[in-house]
Amino acid sequence: MDAKKEAVAVVLAAGKGTRMKTELPKVAVPLNGKPLLNHVIDHLKEAGINDIVIVVGYKKEEVQALCAGIPGIRFAEQKEQLGTAHAVLSAEEFVKSHKGPILVACGDVPMITGDTFGSLVSTHVQNGFSATLLSAKVDIPTGYGRIVRDSSGEVTAIVEEKDADAEQKKINEINTGTYVFSSEILFESLRKIGNSNAQGEYYLPDLVELYKKEGKKLGAVILKNSGESQGVNSPADLENLAAVLNGAVAK
Repeated sequence: MDAKKEAVAVVLAAGKGTRMKTELPKVAVPLNGKPLLNHVIDHLKEAGINDIVIVVGYKKEEVQALCAGIPGIRFAEQKEQLGTAHAVLSAEEFVKSHKGPILVACGDVPMITGDTFGSLVSTHVQNGFSATLLSAKVDIPTGYGRIVRDSSGEVTAIVEEKDADAEQKKINEINTGTYVFSSEILFESLRKIGNSNAQGEYYLPDLVELYKKEGKKLGAVILKNSGESQGVNSPADLENLAAVLNGAVAK
């Protein structure tokens, strides 16, 4: 049985993207003529994942319109912006009966390839992990959550930049915001997450620490090409990714 075909994807696409200086929802901003969200959807489809739930919020009608005519798409609404864990909980009614892996992707991270998505799901299933995260090693980790490992190399936590101490900020392995979770315990576990952090939000990365404390089996896949981890948080990020894509086409 193909693990990827048994997976369902939840794509986080509810954010406003204030720093983008546009009235468009962030995931609707075009990269090389195609909205960010549609890059992500295309790569999920390339991985063989055809059941996709998109979590919408800000200007939801505009985001839904981006997906008109694409088969296999459903929409969940995050009525309040209370963090990534809350966003995934918003999709519960659509995936709670699903028995396979649940892949969580970000609608504003357009470069993660179908091969990477597929490999992440396969690694999760083959190893019987409860959670498998996709990380990247980068030269400048500023702004990203850091992957904390113990002396044996096991992942113990993901610490957000705002909550990281001086030593943790030196870590150059970052969280891409992309995960695979086993469906059986996901939503029950999400309800245990608190919001005692700098933003007062319910963070999906906190689930990793919770699973670690509960003795669950965790996995991590480090991107071969760290460039795939690049998200879009500013017009400069968008220009950079457009240059990368145009360079790739020119080769």
